[in-house]
Amino acid sequence: MAAALTLAAVAADSAPAQGSKVSSAPELARQIDALKPGQWVWAPAIAPRGPVMIYVDLSKQIALVYRNGIRIGASTISSGKQGHETPTGVFTILQKDAHHRSSTYNNAPMPFQQRLTWDGVALHAGGLPGYPESHGCVHLPYEFARALFSITDLGITVIVQGSAADHVRTSDNSLLAPLDARGRPVAAVPLTGEEYRWTPQAAPQGPLTIIVSKLDQRIVVLRGGVEIGRSVARIEDDDPGSHVINLVMRDGKPHWVYVGLPGHGAEDGQEVDEAILNRVRMPRRFYELVRGALKPGATILVTNSRVGAKPLERLTIMDAVVPQP
Repeated sequence: MAAALTLAAVAADSAPAQGSKVSSAPELARQIDALKPGQWVWAPAIAPRGPVMIYVDLSKQIALVYRNGIRIGASTISSGKQGHETPTGVFTILQKDAHHRSSTYNNAPMPFQQRLTWDGVALHAGGLPGYPESHGCVHLPYEFARALFSITDLGITVIVQGSAADHVRTSDNSLLAPLDARGRPVAAVPLTGEEYRWTPQAAPQGPLTIIVSKLDQRIVVLRGGVEIGRSVARIEDDDPGSHVINLVMRDGKPHWVYVGLPGHGAEDGQEVDEAILNRVRMPRRFYELVRGALKPGATILVTNSRVGAKPLERLTIMDAVVPQP
């Protein structure tokens, strides 16, 4: 009975009246700017098909959903409270369970759970008091969590950045600390005396995510959450913010387009100018290898966060475990 009442409270706290469904990109953008705690906006018809990516901004306590490089939804969130902070990093969805219950916190319901780490971090419906109050998970409104659950697949990219406490968008911690099949941390392996490393056999399949670290002057390539490449780079960009770029199909041709992150909403859906791409220099052979692996749905994250250029850095968590249903 207590569990049923808890679930009902979650649903009531994030009732449909808290959400809004719109049909155009400008209307969606206007709604996002006005969201209050517990509110969300959903517009899947703007991009009915294509790969899905989720961006969680801990600083602004908001989650944004993109399909085929176009923003189709946004929601307020509640992330981990002090002592249980939500880890930043590049994750993949490892498991989905619409009726999940916590094995750690008194069998508490976690509706529409989408697991990011095997040690308990997930996206799911939960309380939204207007500030971080979870034990590390990302709480979403109930109906938004249900809608998001219906369009995602295992292995899609989820980027978590920022700081709920300090309201910053970069960190001295690395975005990378993969876990092995048993959930044990794997130490970062920096480049030593080599320009690049390319090991595609480490993950033959999965979505491609390319992290461009301005702070470390490094490029790291992940496939299905597993590192398959790393290279030195020269990145000529003094913008302190983060940018996310998707490879999408338009008119039957591939195009790199921005997704509109908080603070960069005007970029949403715009094609990336070739001059911008030319700011990133890397060994030609590495460029050719990466280009050969690209498919629609590939994501580039340009960030000031570290990617483990040096050994023995304190790292945040990124899962690299084969997704399970």
